[in-house]
Amino acid sequence: MKDFIYYAPTEVVFGKEAEQQVARMVKKYGGHKVLVHYGGRSAKASGLLDEICGYLRDGGVSFVTLGGVVPNPRLSLVHEGIDLVHKEQIDFILAIGGGSVIDSSKAIALGAVYDGDVWDFYDSKAQPTACLPVASVLTLPAAGSEMSEASVITNEDGDIKRGFSNELCRPRFAIMNPERTFTLPPYQTAAGVTDMMMHTMERYFSHDNDMTLTDNLAEAVLRTMKECIPAVLKNPSDYRNRAQIMWGGSLAHNGLTGCGLIGDWATHQIEHELSAMFDVTHGAGLAAVWPSWARYVMHEDLTRFVRFAVNVMDVPNDYANPEATALRGIERIEEFYRSIGMPTSIHELIGRDITDEEIHEMARKCTRNYTITHGNFKVLKAEDIEEIYRMAR
Repeated sequence: MKDFIYYAPTEVVFGKEAEQQVARMVKKYGGHKVLVHYGGRSAKASGLLDEICGYLRDGGVSFVTLGGVVPNPRLSLVHEGIDLVHKEQIDFILAIGGGSVIDSSKAIALGAVYDGDVWDFYDSKAQPTACLPVASVLTLPAAGSEMSEASVITNEDGDIKRGFSNELCRPRFAIMNPERTFTLPPYQTAAGVTDMMMHTMERYFSHDNDMTLTDNLAEAVLRTMKECIPAVLKNPSDYRNRAQIMWGGSLAHNGLTGCGLIGDWATHQIEHELSAMFDVTHGAGLAAVWPSWARYVMHEDLTRFVRFAVNVMDVPNDYANPEATALRGIERIEEFYRSIGMPTSIHELIGRDITDEEIHEMARKCTRNYTITHGNFKVLKAEDIEEIYRMAR
């Protein structure tokens, strides 16, 4: 077991009509003037944006709004938000939406109290010393950003997608009402579950095999998400299973399922380049890439893949042939992805064959011009990443 610090200070307000407490929570955490940050039509069409603004107004909290966040949130809108914070003297950022909106809100909160360009943090040129408080009203369970210290932003100048993690931007509170997820399209629901499962799997595939409790927690999250998603795809208003999924997304990325382990995270880095180049849904991109990553690295620790196959994917253990058991586990998760409408290849993801030139360019960007590697389960150089893209295409 590795030494670790577990820190998850986000206050969660979970349940039906939880959003009615938004003004009280903002004031509890020192907010006086709020930037309400949101995505596009769904926040307005559902009435949630107007409801939240009404609760803030009735609670004596002033606010301004900024919409326009898209999947793979853009740096240009972050800059617009930072300018608005300065102009309006805003002291609190409230995200209404999913991971993209929350990530954009974190970037605004970091950049608003920094003299340079907020991209410096994502480009590893600087570290923040302060951050405006951030909170969220969650509408799309997936990224787990509502309880995490992480943020991922896309810089349109070069189509570069980068992640940044710092405890300063961990949200003060998260409001979660599973009823607000009833109208999510099936594809977004499935991509969200894929993302939260991958957050757990990135931690689970570790060479640290002596943290039994953490492994058991991770397997429970994975099994629960796998069991709940078919029910909500069949009945979108299934509150019980929607609630498990909403809570599962937070547990998958608040650090709990990684305590005592050194995770991998190579699949996320490989997928970020797909999202940056082709603007695809992140969870779907993960589904397209992970099986190829798994086949490429599984012999680094076959026992871990056998455990995953048996304990998560319900594969009978062929003790005489552990490789066959491990491969069957990878095949089972591909079958699961297909059953919920996720792609299992890049061709399925983008609708065409990916070229060698595109593979080379993504590997170059992923390794920052061949200066860094990715992964801990198996350390991946640019040539390894290229091979994984080829296997996945």
